[in-house]
Order: sequence, then structure tokens, then C-alpha cells
Amino acid sequence: MASCKDNEQDPRVHGIAAAIRVVPDFPKKGIMFRDITTLLLNPKAFRNAVDLFVERYLGKDITVVAVGWQTEKCSTFHHSALCLRKIIHGTLLDWIATMNHNYDLALFVGLVVFTLHPGRGIEARGLIFGPPIALAIGAKFIPLRKPKKLPGEVISEKYDLEYGSDCLEMHVGAVQPGDRALVVDDLIATGGTLCAAMNLLERAGANVVEFACVIELPELKGRDKLKGKPLHILVESR
Repeated sequence: MASCKDNEQDPRVHGIAAAIRVVPDFPKKGIMFRDITTLLLNPKAFRNAVDLFVERYLGKDITVVAVGWQTEKCSTFHHSALCLRKIIHGTLLDWIATMNHNYDLALFVGLVVFTLHPGRGIEARGLIFGPPIALAIGAKFIPLRKPKKLPGEVISEKYDLEYGSDCLEMHVGAVQPGDRALVVDDLIATGGTLCAAMNLLERAGANVVEFACVIELPELKGRDKLKGKPLHILVESR
């Protein structure tokens, strides 16, 4: 993994890049899989990744942080939260949560950090980064979920996959006209999911200010689908 040109002078980015494992031939032969779970196993690198995003967007009038979210059951939230409290201790997120007497809210991010049992963890890796960024910059966090996962009235956006289609949904009223939105994910590949998120938010009246990802796979040209919107990445795949 290589650091992005925008951040290549920051030593924290080199540590983040080094912490991301590349697994050949997964999930099938010929694919070089970028595994961010090794980043999450490194508290310093994970902390630096969150802090770098927060430093970029703090004070930029971002009112919405959105990310696609697909979860299964998880009955061990309390254990995850305690583990996360150790990880974020001493970070910018920790300071903001403490100053606002809102540490319990910060702890819910623990749900997204650990896959505790097969089939019972968190599937959407963008969710790992979205909530702590939103909390730290004072923005609301909006999950964009798969169909039939959100109760109440929703707005939907379909998008194409290589072999079929998928759909993201968001609660009606979650976004207000004029909201300034940041769309967060762990990785941009083909750009299909990020494009669908942008379309969904803009239909609700938001202005998508930027996309933020840890990793980009530039050979797949996903940024071409983003209609010229800025894309900020921490590390580039090579």
C-alpha cells in the first residue's frame, strides 16, 4: 500500500498504509484483497486514520456524515464498547466526547470495530469510520441501509452491480434541504455504492461536499462515477 499524494508527508499515513494487509487470491483467484481488519488490530494506526479525517473536516460546516450500513445481530455490544474505549483513549474523539459529557454516545462505535462471531458482526466496513467522524465534527450520522432494514417511511436508490442490482434506503426526513454531506467508506473500487449514496442524498436536498475513503483502487476508475465531486483518500493501492 502507498500513501496518497495529499498526505504523503504525514508520517501517520505511512503507518496506516503499512497496517493494511494485502491478501492475494481472495475471495477468488486473481483478486488482491485489501484487508482493513489488520488496521483495526493496530490501535495507533486506527486512531490516526480517524484523527486524519476529523482534522480535515472539523470546522468545515459538514452537517451530515452518511455511510452504507448492513448489519446482522450482535449481542455483545457491551464488550465491544469497552474494547473501543481503550482504543480511542487519548484521541481527538476521546477529548471531544469528554468535553461534551457524551462518552456513552462515543462508546456505541464499539459495535462496529470487532467481528466477534461469524455471521454476527458488522458487514459494512464504512460504518467503522463514519460514526466517530460524525461525532467528532458535530454532524449527524445517517445510515444508508439495505432494503427493509429501516422502520418507517424511507426513500430508495437503486444501483447496478456487475451481475444485477442493489438498493440503498434512508429515512424520509433524515436529511434537510441545504445539509452539507460527507459520504464515508473504507474503500472506493467501482464507485457504484458511493454514487448511489450521492444520488440518494441529493434527491433529499443535501449537497454532497466530498467523499472520504481510506483506500482507492484507481485502476477501477470509481471516481469517474462521482460527477466531479471531490474524493479524499488516505492511501492508494499499488
